[in-house]
Amino acid sequence: MTGLVIVGHGTRSAAGVDQFAALVERVRRRGDVGDVEGGFIELSRPPLTDAVGALVARGHRALVALPLVLTAAGHGKGDIPAAMAREQERHPGLSYRYGRPLGPHPLLHEALEERIDAALAGADRAGAALAGAVQADTVDRAGTWVALIGRGSTDPDANAEVAKVARLLWEGRGYAGVEPGFVSLAQPSVPAVLERLRRLGARRIVVAPYFLFAGVLPDRIVAQSAEFAAAHPDLDVRVAEVIGDCDALADLVRERYAEALGGDIRMNCDTCAYRVLMPGFADKVGRPQRPHDHPDDPVGHHHHYGHDHEHAHDHGSVAVVGGGPGPDDLITVRGKALLDAADVVVVDRLAPQGLLAGLRPEVLVVDAAKVPRGPSMAQEAINAALVSHARAGRRVVRLKGGDPYVFGRGHEEVQACVAAGVPVTVVPGVSSAIAAPALAGVPVTHRGVAHDVTVVSGHLPPGHPDSLVDWAALARARGTVVLLMAVDTIAKIASVLIEHGRAPETPVLAVQDAGQADQRSVPARLDEIGAVAAREDIRPPAVFVLGPVVALATTGRTD
Repeated sequence: MTGLVIVGHGTRSAAGVDQFAALVERVRRRGDVGDVEGGFIELSRPPLTDAVGALVARGHRALVALPLVLTAAGHGKGDIPAAMAREQERHPGLSYRYGRPLGPHPLLHEALEERIDAALAGADRAGAALAGAVQADTVDRAGTWVALIGRGSTDPDANAEVAKVARLLWEGRGYAGVEPGFVSLAQPSVPAVLERLRRLGARRIVVAPYFLFAGVLPDRIVAQSAEFAAAHPDLDVRVAEVIGDCDALADLVRERYAEALGGDIRMNCDTCAYRVLMPGFADKVGRPQRPHDHPDDPVGHHHHYGHDHEHAHDHGSVAVVGGGPGPDDLITVRGKALLDAADVVVVDRLAPQGLLAGLRPEVLVVDAAKVPRGPSMAQEAINAALVSHARAGRRVVRLKGGDPYVFGRGHEEVQACVAAGVPVTVVPGVSSAIAAPALAGVPVTHRGVAHDVTVVSGHLPPGHPDSLVDWAALARARGTVVLLMAVDTIAKIASVLIEHGRAPETPVLAVQDAGQADQRSVPARLDEIGAVAAREDIRPPAVFVLGPVVALATTGRTD
């Protein structure tokens, strides 16, 4: 028969590891699954590689890999398949069929129901530790509200499954109501759910952890429930046991094993954040999946025992996002979605500052401004901040003005992330090189007028030893020239362009604070722009556009 490898995530709880091992042994004793091993992808022994290796050593070349998880979140969707792919590299010729997550399933709902009834009957795990608790002699569902508390995930589909289980648990079982909540990463939190139930008039609440085994997070549910109960002595608050090793769970494992063998794997891909752009989770679409590094796996990096592991399957990522020319509503849809999902935002001075006001209160904002002739954050420090926050498991957005790859040093930051092994993505933005002229009514190209446009950094003047611009060739060109960062050098640039053949009467437009309420446009001839810019006190951020297209400018702003 095809061997079965039961794959757990891992826990720092010895009791949780023992319960996992007991379940594997329970399935093995049934005798109707040919050969069974269990292993973890991180945190706990034995590692998955040992479990697979044991089955291969006993002659198995085809396996069923069953993710022992309740919801289809990052561990089930990405981490475990990636770990199994690594095992296939280690064992050439190995094939496997992948089972689907355990829930939602009637067997789990019945197990939850039994745990809730046990708590109502006075066998709750917290006992007298819950201040204000009143022991019930009989099961009274009609007067009982249930708080079903899941792990919480950065995957909205997984969180939605917990809400579905809550509704299914309520239907037909006679409880006053069942409300879902989460102990980490998602809202509502345990205290928030308990407070909601209190305000709905609940006098007896059973907190039901939607967890398979003991662990750090189930213990946290107990602690938070006890704290809430102590603050509300008029409430009867009890905590049920986790599902744990039991016949119902072993039956469900066998059912999922049979499904996988028969090719009946009814995964839900319609709301998968890795396939479909979900609001606030755009960073997940198409993300490469990488296996965890178990400390007992030869390829492991020995770094997982010390972290809190509240970040689902993510170990942090960076998105370098172009925020556009300044107005809040000129950022891309994808950029805004990533910003809404961010844990940390490292922001430039020229990025759309108004968007920061809409961030969640817990988001950390790092000011990475580079002020001309003023204070600035070194690029090395910015790179280090991106890497360190991502390595801490946070979703980082590097919010930049314009487009990150147009004089934005965006690729330097991408290179730093790649060198550090941090997942990174780039979201283009609307560059001020195009947007500022447009907002001032100037097209940078126009049929019969300009067939080319050159965008030039003017932060170094002509003649500077570090300048890479061929100013003489630029002067001979007939199309449009857009100068960025040229407020201090415009007079010198204009002089050199005229010296090398550009007509002195070439029209120039200086656009300051493009897209903002105080945007202004100052026209001049090429041979006058230096003096005019000084007289009109043109200051950064400003864009200079020169060429025959300037004569086409419409009157006033075009936004």
